[in-house]
This record gives sequence, structure tokens and C-alpha cells, in this order.
Amino acid sequence: MIPKKFAPLLFGLILSGLMSLLVSGIATLRAAGLSPAFTGLWAGAWLTAWLFAFPVVLLVAPLARKAVERLTTPR
Repeated sequence: MIPKKFAPLLFGLILSGLMSLLVSGIATLRAAGLSPAFTGLWAGAWLTAWLFAFPVVLLVAPLARKAVERLTTPR
């Protein structure tokens, strides 16, 4: 198991991986269609997107948490 202190990094890794997988898949499908090369194009697009998405998620997540705290009230 992974120590709790790495939870924010693991969260960012999983979130950025899943979101970049989904978005790159949709973008690749729209650009190339369901061609025989789709899987390879998607994989290349996803890896490039994940390379950028992971550090961005790590930088933006604290800002998003603060925005949510300001926009919500305790019940």
C-alpha cells in the first residue's frame, strides 16, 4: 500500500489520467473517426495529454478546493 502522505499525488495521478484518457479519446474520435489507426492515435494523444494534465492538476487542485470552500456553506 501507498503511505497516506502521498494521497494528494495519487489523487492527481488518477484524476489526470482518467480525465485525459476521456478527453483525448473524444477528441481523437472526432478528428480521426473509428479508423483502424484510432487506438494508436488515441494512445499517443492520451500520453501527451497526461504529461501536461498531471502537473496542472497538482497546481490547480488547491485553488479549486479554496474556491469550493468559499462557494459553499456548512450545514
